Parts: sequence; C-alpha cells; structure tokens
Amino acid sequence: MELQRRLDILIGLAEELGLTVRREPLGGDGGGFCRIKGQRILFIDTMGDLETRYERTLEAVAGIPEIEQRFVPPEVREDIERTLGKRLEN
Repeated sequence: MELQRRLDILIGLAEELGLTVRREPLGGDGGGFCRIKGQRILFIDTMGDLETRYERTLEAVAGIPEIEQRFVPPEVREDIERTLGKRLEN
C-alpha cells in the first residue's frame, strides 16, 4: 500500500476518533498530537515530506487507546504495532 494512502487512513481514523485534524506549516519536521483546553488535536506539518508526515501521524495515532477498537488495514496495523514496540523499548 502506498504511503499517501496509509497517511490518509491514519488521518481518517483520527477524525473518526474525535480528534481535530489541523494541517499547518510547522517547519517540515513537526506535527503530532496535543490537547488544548481538553480538545484533542492532531497537527499535520504541511512543510514536511510525506515520510515525515506519516511517521509523526503514526506516532500520534498509535498512542490513542481507542485505536484498538477500530478496524485498521493490516499494513497500517503493523506500522502501529511497530511504533508501539519502539516505545516499549525506550
């Protein structure tokens, strides 16, 4: 599955889970998840290359517990599990 499609799937999941998705120019290496006044926001850095945008979005979405309750295509689920495994190692 191509990387852009994987990114689109992650963004769609984030929106389904109630996150506000904001696409902002953040310098090319930013993006991620935060809470502002209780609202969950996922920032997508529009200046980042596709791989960076995907990795930052993957890191953000992987940390959302509700993701376990959703269907995620196997290729993307593997990426999520890989990301969670890295967190456990650190």
